[in-house]
Amino acid sequence: MRSTLILTGTLFAFSLAFAAPAPDAKFDVVELKDKYNHKLSERFHNTEGDDNVLPIDKGKKKLGDVEFKIADGVIQLGSTMVPDDPEKVEGIKVGQKFVKLHILHACGYGGGTNVEGTPGHVPDDTTIGEYKVLYDDKTTATIPIVYGQDVRDWWYLEGEKETSRAKVVWKGENEQAKKLKCGVRLYMTTWKNPKPDKKVVSINYIGRKNDTPAAPFCVAITVENE
Repeated sequence: MRSTLILTGTLFAFSLAFAAPAPDAKFDVVELKDKYNHKLSERFHNTEGDDNVLPIDKGKKKLGDVEFKIADGVIQLGSTMVPDDPEKVEGIKVGQKFVKLHILHACGYGGGTNVEGTPGHVPDDTTIGEYKVLYDDKTTATIPIVYGQDVRDWWYLEGEKETSRAKVVWKGENEQAKKLKCGVRLYMTTWKNPKPDKKVVSINYIGRKNDTPAAPFCVAITVENE
């Protein structure tokens, strides 16, 4: 019985993170601009100087074989280290059926220079937030955000582990991170919709502002149909 449960959990994790796009996949961007609360060119988090920015090129681009639209902003949630940002952002409009959901995201704090014993450190397997999917039949589904599985700190040191369930699809650098010998990176989570025949009305993005230093941020969302 126990081995069956372990196998079931393993298959679930596989379907959540590694369901690769079909060769003839059709992608549709979820528009986030009405929900952005932080520009790419603005300083991220509570760091010194104004050069801790997200240096990803804007426009449509393919990352991890998925088409994303990178605009001049992100949805930034708060944390114990980023108290001025919200705990949740609700009502991200979707308005369609889909087979898979692809999320380009990361978090501030947790790893990189936030080593164990410092205020900004986050242990692996800590739940730091979720995406709540709302269907038109009033049912919901939850996509967890677990540190070390779905995201890590967007700052990383050479040799630092990647995520176990999501995958790194973009790497870059900014001047502030370089000073501390870090790079920056983003992660892609892919979620297979358990109800592809139901229309998704919207998504709520929810953090754990009072419980963890990790401050999740979402850069882009794309839905996929085959």
